[in-house]
Amino acid sequence: MQFQKIFLLIAGVFGAACAPVRAATTATTLPTVSVHGTAESLPPARIKQTIDDYQRWLNRIAERHAVAGLVTALVIDDKVVFEGTVGYTDAVTKQPVTPETVFRLASLSKAFATAITGLLVDDGKLSWDTKLVDVLPYFKLKDMQAASQATVADILGQRLGLPRNTYDNMLEGDMSYEELVRKLDEVNLVCGVGQCYGYQNVAFGMIGDVVLARTGDFFYRQVDKRIFYPLGMTTASYGREALESNKSWARPHRASSHGWIPFEPSETYYRVAPAAGVNASLRDMEKWLIAQMGDRQDVLPSSLLEVLHAPGVVTPSELNATPWRRARLTNAHYALGWRVYEYGGETLIFHAGAVAGYRTMIGFFPKYHAGVVTLWNSTGPIPSGLMPMVFDDLLNLPHVDWAEIEGNAKAPAAAPQRKKLPRHRRGYRF
Repeated sequence: MQFQKIFLLIAGVFGAACAPVRAATTATTLPTVSVHGTAESLPPARIKQTIDDYQRWLNRIAERHAVAGLVTALVIDDKVVFEGTVGYTDAVTKQPVTPETVFRLASLSKAFATAITGLLVDDGKLSWDTKLVDVLPYFKLKDMQAASQATVADILGQRLGLPRNTYDNMLEGDMSYEELVRKLDEVNLVCGVGQCYGYQNVAFGMIGDVVLARTGDFFYRQVDKRIFYPLGMTTASYGREALESNKSWARPHRASSHGWIPFEPSETYYRVAPAAGVNASLRDMEKWLIAQMGDRQDVLPSSLLEVLHAPGVVTPSELNATPWRRARLTNAHYALGWRVYEYGGETLIFHAGAVAGYRTMIGFFPKYHAGVVTLWNSTGPIPSGLMPMVFDDLLNLPHVDWAEIEGNAKAPAAAPQRKKLPRHRRGYRF
């Protein structure tokens, strides 16, 4: 696999990486709340109906040119029962997307960071309770008493006490990750460490520094050796250079009155690799989904999955974030790199992501070993309504057109020929 070299650490942390590794005092003190009970099978007729409906909805997406390109899969009982593709890697060249086309994963990257951390916890290299101040010489918060209590689990569980998306705007303004993590002590905390939810990208990136300090190896190499390679994720990688080295990779697109316009991928969130640095194809993500549902015990054992998927801090804002969430969710928490919802009375493990020109979603019901992954390379929210439509079918809930594709909206015009565009750097908020 090809990897762009990512140097996440300031000099002080690199020095810590060269020091002898101290043994973790405990393997884990995080509670494991079982979300992987006895599996139940979905009726075959319902699965068939879901597949038929999903193909029909994807056809509507294609007819409306609602995406530049999209790939999706439905996995049930650890088997891929459906793959769907719509559109192009590039709206100008018209190269079709395929299940092997590589996309940026955006925040779906976070689950790889928590998984590798969990494997290192199992190895005794660190603990979920490892204090950041004991590993990262630069780490400070405005309240140093709070900083002294902050742990690995706090940054991975999005409960460090910082305001939501701290310094994302400065990261998008080309300030380096190394500068930004040194400035965390300038930010007023909104709650005590561990006491409330505050989604982060910059602070989440510190897990890469922790991994280097405790293993002497770069974070992305650990993920490659311990996760990508054994799962057979042959196109998975970190960094823009690795993305663009693939034979088929999805260019990001923005909407215009003339159709979808491709632009150059932004470097911004690759600089916080643990939070948003992974590239992968649909075929890779099918393997990842199967592993997360417990069918690759040799790589991700159930004991670890129980920890990663256990509900942590409550996330009440999620209950009102979109129409489908308002209608279907009755409970929402953040776990470790995953969201845990109660969807129509069933536990749903879920995450979404967005960087400039890319959107991603993944979710599964542990009870039924049934999940969906969807990747697309354009702005616009329409495809995000597809996944809850599939979920509703699987659970036999009343049909709702969450994607708003069943009316008679006019399709946009065809995309124009490529022209040089200004650098697009806007926004990552998932």
